[in-house]
Amino acid sequence: MVAFAKNYSKEPGGAALEVESVCGASAVTSALARSPLKLLTPRARGRSVWACTSSFGGGLVAGDQTRLDLRLGKNARCFLGTQASTKIYRNPNQLPCGHVTRAMLDENSLLVFAPDPVQAFAGSSYSQRQEFHLAAGAGLVLVDWFTSGRAARGERWQFSQFTTRNEVFVAGERIFLESILLDSADGSLTSPARTGRFNCFATVLLAGEPLRAVAGELLQNISAAPVERHAALVVSASPVRDGAVLRVAGEQVEAVGRELHRRLAFVSEFLGDDPWARKW
Repeated sequence: MVAFAKNYSKEPGGAALEVESVCGASAVTSALARSPLKLLTPRARGRSVWACTSSFGGGLVAGDQTRLDLRLGKNARCFLGTQASTKIYRNPNQLPCGHVTRAMLDENSLLVFAPDPVQAFAGSSYSQRQEFHLAAGAGLVLVDWFTSGRAARGERWQFSQFTTRNEVFVAGERIFLESILLDSADGSLTSPARTGRFNCFATVLLAGEPLRAVAGELLQNISAAPVERHAALVVSASPVRDGAVLRVAGEQVEAVGRELHRRLAFVSEFLGDDPWARKW
């Protein structure tokens, strides 16, 4: 993996991170990145590694293509987030931006993959694809969410196109596939049948043996909660193999963030600290 990462980092926008269990602690053994993508490791060793991605300028401009390759060795634990929301800037020349993540999780490893939301500006185009390959006994917490854009400036769902796709494999078998496409060419993005009154959508996946019990509790709690008509925040959950998927839609981005933090409070037990205590 280290040799592969060194070769890949030579490509613009490429980054690679490797985390191993060393002497009973998780540690970064390789971290490489190339502009416009940045890779920071504020906690490079401990009960869990904390890392975050960023970019020069705080987002992607027309034509930027980035990629992150991530590997967790046996028994390693890692939290990976972002410094702030990923902004997709205006795209007057219709050059699409894109990002690819490919993560490999060895036996009994745990990854909390929780970037801030994607914020696509008016006229922008963005495509994101993420793959997670889990060995036996590995666990994954995946957060994927996006906003309507700069709603405070009147830019609600005014981007040209937004695509996000997540695939999760356990022991070579695909257990989860979700793909979302919002294309302005298909009609108004704000129609009631598409985004309607909501300004933020989030998907949270809990997958793998280490998260089976937590996923069961999540399903039980949400199934017992009442459903309010025209609620500003809507939450649902459904089972997947050895896990659960949580979906949240909210009129306010901040409300969705608070709901995610509340539902993910358990990750501090796995990581040894709360990664959002000084952020959300």
